Amino acid sequence: MENVVLIVHLLLALGIIGVVLLQRSEGGGLGMGGGGGGAAGASRPALSPLGKVTWALAIAFIATSLTLTILAAQRSASTSVLDRLTTPPPASDTAPAAPPAADDLLPPPADDAPLTPPRAD
Repeated sequence: MENVVLIVHLLLALGIIGVVLLQRSEGGGLGMGGGGGGAAGASRPALSPLGKVTWALAIAFIATSLTLTILAAQRSASTSVLDRLTTPPPASDTAPAAPPAADDLLPPPADDAPLTPPRAD
């Protein structure tokens, strides 16, 4: 169920991106400019079909966001993060393997003489 809602959510996000990019720019990015007048009684022009699709996709996107939040809350309602932190890990019956001795990590010398640093002449 959660995977289906998540896939629909991602498709809606891609759809919103596509529809917004197809819309005609009205100039004055971020609502700046927009023309004079500014009268309180002035009404906006009717939405284009692309604007209606944008609103429908946005409402569906918000609905899937809320659905995913509810599903995640139901899944994690039985445990708390603090409960998981204070629970000790299960004890194992076997002891961990001992690391190899230091002599096993070094390459064997060419002869039995101790290694000496080179002489500085």
